[in-house]
Amino acid sequence: QVQLVESGGGLVQPGGSLRLSCAASGSIFTTYNTGWYRQAPGKQRELVATITSGGSTRYADSAKGRFTISRDNAKLYLQMNSLKPEDTAVYYCNAVPFRYSWGRGTQVTVSS
Repeated sequence: QVQLVESGGGLVQPGGSLRLSCAASGSIFTTYNTGWYRQAPGKQRELVATITSGGSTRYADSAKGRFTISRDNAKLYLQMNSLKPEDTAVYYCNAVPFRYSWGRGTQVTVSS
């Protein structure tokens, strides 16, 4: 079973940046479409960015122009710029559509 481990979250002021990383125990990032999801308190988990096995990228409207998803053979990344308080959430990586057990996620808090 593939295990997913997210890292890189933290507390950042509005307008700041963070770079999230995701490591997987298997070679999934170039095999499947993969992406970053997030779940804010009291809300459903949502997909914010996808990178296809071929390298194309797609973003939720809330992420367009501010987030960039990328990958290498070993990891998946999410560069987040111009962060807003509404970006506060726990961020997870998984296949798109998801197929693996969810990792613990990494908390992103955007607050002054």
